Amino acid sequence: MNKDFITLTIDKQKNIALIAHDSKKKEIIEWCEENKEILKHHFLCGTGTTAKMITDKTGLPVKGYNSGPLGGDQQIGAKIVEGRIDFVIFFSDPLAAQPHDPDVKALLRIAQVYDIPIANNRATADFLIHSSFMDTEYNHKIINFNKNIRERAETL
Repeated sequence: MNKDFITLTIDKQKNIALIAHDSKKKEIIEWCEENKEILKHHFLCGTGTTAKMITDKTGLPVKGYNSGPLGGDQQIGAKIVEGRIDFVIFFSDPLAAQPHDPDVKALLRIAQVYDIPIANNRATADFLIHSSFMDTEYNHKIINFNKNIRERAETL
């Protein structure tokens, strides 16, 4: 197992995380309602308040974690590392300071490391959710972390 990269598969049924800053919660709820027919075929989770509001307003079942400022972004990041989240829709507010900004940056970083599709606005979310990849498996390559750790341990 000396490959630099390994191939992971995102299944046909996606594990989608839904996150929104406070000023974007109304927008993500509207987006979920508009895309309900697609979303209902996937497993949905999200940060606390966003998950609850989406479920209450759309009827979509969304597993809730903690709210973002209370560690929810970190919980979503951990689920990405565990291979339990395939796709992130995060309506962020670029014009408002967030008390948990380091957590948000960590989440974005871990999604990049694990080559997870992530939408930070409605337009990108629309492009992703209406992609032909939503109805199929998708293979993507990530760094072979076991090899990376083994090599680092040998050189330190």
